[in-house]
Formats: sequence, structure tokens, C-alpha cells
Amino acid sequence: METVTLRSWPFGLVVMTHVYLLFLVLHVPITERTRHSCNVLHRDLKPQNLLINRDLSWSRHTNSLAKKARQRLYHLRRLRDFRLPSKVLWNFYTCTIESILTGNITVWFGNSTKQDRQAFQRVVHSAERITHTELPDLQTIYYKRCQTKARKIVKDLTHPNNRLFTLLRQFLFVVTFTTFLFNCVEYDVLFANRAVNHTGQSLNLLDRSKVTLPDAILPSQQCMERIQGNSWIIFLLIMAAIFWIYRLGKVICNVLSYWEIRQFYIKALKIRMDELCNFSWQEVQVRLISLQREQQMCIHKKELTELDIYHRILRFKNYTVAMINKSLLPVRLHLPFLGDVVFLTQGLKYNFELILFWGPGSLFQNKWNLHPKYKRAGNRLELARQLSRIILLAGVANLLLCPFVLVWQVLYAFFSYAEVIKREPGSLGARRWSLYGRLYLRHFNELDHELQGRLGRGYKPAARYMNAFVSPLLAVLARNVAFFSGSILAVLIALTVYDEDVLTVQHILTAITVLGVVITITRSFIPDEHMVWCPEQLLQCVLAHIHYMPDHWKGSAHKSETRDEMAQLFQYKAVFILEELLSPIVTPFILIFLLRNKSLEIIDFFRNFTVEVVGVGDICSFAQMDIRRHGNPQWMSEGQTEASVYQQAENGKTELSLMHFTLKNPRWQPPQDSSFFISHVREKVQQDAQGGPSPQLLLSEAPLCTSLLSNESATTAPDSLLASVLAHPILTAPGAAARSRHCASSGSVTSAAASVLASLPSSQQPHAGRTSHHHHHHYHHHLESATYHSERAVANSMSASDSKLIGQSSSALLSEFASAEMSLHAIYMHEVHQQKFQSQHGPGQFQPTVPMRDFADSSDKYDSITYHGWGFMMPEGYAIFHKLF
Repeated sequence: METVTLRSWPFGLVVMTHVYLLFLVLHVPITERTRHSCNVLHRDLKPQNLLINRDLSWSRHTNSLAKKARQRLYHLRRLRDFRLPSKVLWNFYTCTIESILTGNITVWFGNSTKQDRQAFQRVVHSAERITHTELPDLQTIYYKRCQTKARKIVKDLTHPNNRLFTLLRQFLFVVTFTTFLFNCVEYDVLFANRAVNHTGQSLNLLDRSKVTLPDAILPSQQCMERIQGNSWIIFLLIMAAIFWIYRLGKVICNVLSYWEIRQFYIKALKIRMDELCNFSWQEVQVRLISLQREQQMCIHKKELTELDIYHRILRFKNYTVAMINKSLLPVRLHLPFLGDVVFLTQGLKYNFELILFWGPGSLFQNKWNLHPKYKRAGNRLELARQLSRIILLAGVANLLLCPFVLVWQVLYAFFSYAEVIKREPGSLGARRWSLYGRLYLRHFNELDHELQGRLGRGYKPAARYMNAFVSPLLAVLARNVAFFSGSILAVLIALTVYDEDVLTVQHILTAITVLGVVITITRSFIPDEHMVWCPEQLLQCVLAHIHYMPDHWKGSAHKSETRDEMAQLFQYKAVFILEELLSPIVTPFILIFLLRNKSLEIIDFFRNFTVEVVGVGDICSFAQMDIRRHGNPQWMSEGQTEASVYQQAENGKTELSLMHFTLKNPRWQPPQDSSFFISHVREKVQQDAQGGPSPQLLLSEAPLCTSLLSNESATTAPDSLLASVLAHPILTAPGAAARSRHCASSGSVTSAAASVLASLPSSQQPHAGRTSHHHHHHYHHHLESATYHSERAVANSMSASDSKLIGQSSSALLSEFASAEMSLHAIYMHEVHQQKFQSQHGPGQFQPTVPMRDFADSSDKYDSITYHGWGFMMPEGYAIFHKLF
């Protein structure tokens, strides 16, 4: 047999020969056989291995650690024989023995047996006798490590489990503090209803009658007697403790899950935690797809696509978005005197998900597969009755827990917002995107950070549109109330400045606080005197970012009905708090009286719109964005779709979602029907661009055009360049500044949008699967040409360690440009849709919402061909982005 040799190279590098590699390969199966013969289930590939037995115990792992530690005690004894100081012996023990015993201790020590812990403790005692010092036991080290990890999570606001730890801490504080206020405070003393007389020789007459804070707090023994004597308080504390333990268990599970994700990013994707914040999602996705090709993580598919990854992450959210789109979930209520209102809270959403996705008796048997019985149409009525019973039980459970949840909601809202309201009373008048609005405006296959970024960009335009509606009568009343309140407040402040004894007058501080709150609230009703009234233009600015709006909003932006419907998507924070407070009361009735009636429609929905994808599992068919099956002829897919009215997605959800996903993932290869739709949109853009103004003319009229067209603009950093293009004044009218400030017509907006899109390089590229490789290089060529000058300007001033940020800035710039291009496509597609609809039904008409009904045929299959996405667009075309408004 040939001798195994190792060739030494400079710097200590060792190169294995072919024979040695063959030797290692032959011993791999032998090692695996030995491992399984020892009942070892898992061996983690780290310097300190984790061994788990088949019975999920840690005995083999703990025995291995104890054996290694006992072996190293020999070296510790030898050092003692050389009469080294105890400090040196302690350092040696900490570095060579304790490091072995405590390796990954937070993972395995909590589940180790008493016998294992005794074996470790014997090692520690032996080390103590050798070093003649007291050493910490492993139980203490385990507690300290867990506490240190928890503190790090609490301090790290970007940690996924930070919110869970915060909720645990807040819940514990609310329960403890509320119990203290009800049982441990003497309110008669606090409100001076009972006199207090302090005794002591050192106290003068005034100090003896002065009330201090300890006087109003009962002693701990008396406080405990009050709590023990109130059975109702004890019952509430027991319920709170059960809920807190449940949340603690959930936190522990999330921490373990986070640890697995962290290890996957570090070892598999080669991304360190300190560098993760500098990586874009597209870069992480590229590494994940490359890893699948190398290591075959998913055994059912050779390669994963971008759409497969999104389907795995957004499986249940795509179902929820589709049910909101088809008006299946009962979130719209008709109330007397209030009319149609939308009610969707966190509690109601939690119950929907519990019943449909992951709760006991839900439709899914695990996280990736729908139960087989729901895929068959034979017993749909029986399944509907079964689902109705589950919904009834959930509603009754919510009704029984309503008092406890309501108390918690009130206390949590009070402790959360009381200080904020005192500091900034106007914060309740701020707006936020409602939970219903986030689901209504969400594309299929849109990640949370993508949705948050898009709605964040649309926040200011939406706020300007909502603030444009002002009641003259309310404005006059607000001005007068603010004037009277301000006058009284000014007098009170002047008196307190003159003599501070005024503050001792009863209720004077209360009056000052109330007057300040009244002034802040009334100012929010006073309009800006420089505001220009053009609601159609403002609403179009909102559409550029939210991408969806009902058909009847077009031409009706000035109506209060449109504003009220927009308020359902963009609600006041005070309305959000009120809805969450009412949620424990309203949720049971929605489940019992509304959701139960839709049991059969829900069963039919999941049967008709669930498809199985190899390597992914069961997903919502709407999430595949198949134009042939779910396209809407009114949204530029006429002649390309075979979908019935029941199968069509409303409001162009399929078409806009396909466009959004294609722009965000340019390497994705869509199916053939989707490819034809994108080509059709491109041809339509080229046709409309021929009758529109030239991009050069629009660019010359746009603000900042001089800096964009000059040579110096090439050295502008990508972030500042993008900000200068997109941060266009909202109230600038379409066209040159000399034109009158009127809203643009539908035809002018369509032609202008088409001209901009046609001027982009991506609009001039044909899209076919056979040329995807060529377009891939062309795509990156435009990226490099768009960012070359800006990168070269900063590269000379950057060190070698910072040069990697250049590629990351290019990725961020690409994402911003894709978002802006999607905004142009949203405007263009809405305008074309409006023109087509008005030509068929006449102006002033809009398409009604189609109710859900049974549809049994769900056997359509999906084909796929290779296809390349949209190319990269140059920043030059975006100088006129806001000129369309």
C-alpha cells in the first residue's frame, strides 16, 4: 500500500496528496457507521461538537465533556507541582478546563440529568483542591450566561426576539404595578382626606403635618394581607402568571429558532452577524440559491428560484392577502349611524390565523401542507360544518376571556400612551397605515421590509392628501378656542412667574395641563394657509407608492366619500387605539355571527385556490401570479387570460404583483403566460410613448434638471442623487412652473408615463426566455454605468476594508430604482385601465366587487419556461418622476 504523504509548503501550509484524500473519503462511511452504532443522532460540525442521543438526551455529550475535562486535570496538577501561584492555576483552569465544561452551556445544561451535573461538579471540586481557590459551579455559570444573552437581546433593537422580551417585561410590570396600586396605596392619606402626625423631637410643627410618599404606601406585611384576603385579585394573578409563562415559553422557542438561523447565516451563507446589516435581501437570496446548487438543501428540487423562496416565507400571508382581495374575510361591517366601517385588529387577525393556519383543528396539518381532506370536493358540506363548530368554539372562548383581555388592553394602553399624550398631545392626531390597509395594499409575494419601505415612502403624500380636506366652520371654531385657551394659559404662566405660590392653589396645575392639551389639539384643525387645493394631483402622488386604489376614486378625489375610504387605509392613531380597546368585545361577535356564515366559502376557497409546488408545499394559487388563471381582462390582460370572474383577482392584484416581483427580482424567470403579458405591456408603452411628449422636454422642465444633465452630477453619491430626484415638491403642477396649477388629464398622464418608461433602457429590451443570459449581462452593464462615476468619486477616499461597501451601495441603488420604476408602472397601468373601463361602461361608472362563490374546478397545472426579468433603468429617466403628478 502506498504511504500517505503530506507536502509542506511555506507559512505552515499543508497540501494533501491524492492518496490521503482517498483515505479520508473511504473512512467517511466508516465514521458514520460508528456514530450510528453509538446511538448518536446529531453531531454538529464545530470545534466543540454537540452530541444528541436518539432519545434526544445529552448523556453522551456530557460524558464526552467530563472525560475531556478530567484528562486536562493532569496538566493542572503538574503546574501545581511546580509551585505556581494560585492566580496562574486559576487562569489555566478557566482557559483549558472551564471552557470545555461551559461550551454551548445555554443549549444543553438545562436538559442535562442530575447524574451528569454531579459528574461535572466532581471535576470542579477536584480543580478547587488543586488550585486551593473557590471556583464557580456550572449552575451559576449557566444562569449568568442566560442572563447575559437575555440582556444582549433586550439591548439590541434589531434582534428578532427583542419585542418578545420587551413584551414579557412590560406585561410583568403592568401586572405588578396594577396590583400595587390597588392594594398597597393608602389613598385617604394621599388625597389628604386623613391627617398624618409625625412624631420626633427633631421635627418642627410644619414637618409633623407634612405628608410624604412613604406615608401613603402600606407596609409590605399589610399589603400582602390585603392581597391574600381578596380572592378575585389572586385569581387574576394566577391567570396573568399562566399567560406570562406561555409567553416565556414562546420566547425560548424563538431564541432557539433564532440561534439556528444565526448559525445558518454564519456557516452556510458565510455572512457574519456584524456584516448582515450591510447586505441587501437580493444578495442574501443569491447566496441561498447558490448554496442550493452546491449542497442540495431541498432534496425535491435541484434548484430553487426566487419565487420558491418567497412562497416558503409568505405562504400564509399570501392566503390572507388573497382572502382580503376577494372580500372573503368579514372585516367590513355595516353599523347604524356610522355606515360601512372596516374593523380589523391584531386580536381579530390572530383569531383568523389561529382558526385557518396553525391552531388546533386548523385547515393545515403542518406548516407547509393543507390537510388532504380539504382538497376533495366530495365532503365539502361536512367540512364546512366542522369548520363552523371550530369557529363557534373560538368565538365562545373569546367571549369568556373578554373581561380579562379587556382589562389587559386598557391597562397596557394607559401605561403605553399616557406619557406620550402628556408630552405630545398631538400624537393621537397622527396617522398610520391600518392593518386592513397593509393587507389591501400588499402585493402577492411582497416581503415585510419591502411593504414597509413602500408604505413609508407613501406616508407623506397620503398625509398631505388627508390634510387637504378642511372644514371652514371647524377651522374658525378651532382658531377661537385656541385663542381663548392660549390667553388664559398665558395669564396663568405669568402669575406663576411673578409668584410661585400660585402653583399651590388647588387644581392650578391641572388647568395649565388641560389648556396646553386643548391648544395642541385645536391647532391640528387649523389648515396651512399656504396649502394649494388639488386633490386629484395629491391622490395620484399617493397612488405612485401604494399602487392600488378603487376605480371609483378616479375623478372623485375631492369628495368626502373618497377621503373616508382612504381613512380606512390610513387611520388616525387614536382610532387605532380605540379599535384595539374594543377588539375583545367585538371579536367574539364577528367570529360567531359573521365568520361562521362564510365557512363553506372558506372551504371552497382553499380547495379551489391551493396548488402543490414541488419542494415548496401547498401554496395559494394567486401567489403564482399566473395571468392565464387569475388575470383580469380589464387590466391589460385581455386575450391572455382564461379566468372566470370568480377566479380573477380584484383591482389588478395579479398584474401589479407580477410587475412588482419582476422588477424586484430581475433574475427571476416567469412562466410563459406571464412573459407574454410583460411583453404586451412593453409594446403598449412603446405605442403610447409615440404620441406623448419627449423625455428630453419633460426633463428640461423638471426641477434639478441642470444638476442631472451636467457632468458634475456624475460624481454625486447614489443616495443624494436618488433623493434629489425623488424628493420633488408634491404641490408642483404637471408641466412647467409657468403653467396653471391644474390637475393633469388622464390622457396626458398616460402619455407622459409611457414616454418616461419608453426612455428607460429596460423598456427597449425584448423579453424572451432564450435570451435571458444575454440580458443578464446587459442588466449589469447598466448598473455599472449608472453607478460608476459615483463609486469612483468615493473609492479613492475609502480604505481597503471599506471598499466592499461599493457593491452594497450598488445593490441598494438598484432596489430604489426598481421601486421608482414600479411607481411609474402603477400610474400607467391604472390610467390605461381607467381608459379601457370608461370606454366600455362610460364615465362615472366603476366595477362592483364580485362576491365569493363555489367553484369546483381547481385542477389547472402550471407550466414554466426560462425568462429574464426587466433590465436596469438609468437614473436619467427619473428626473421627471414627479412631473407626472
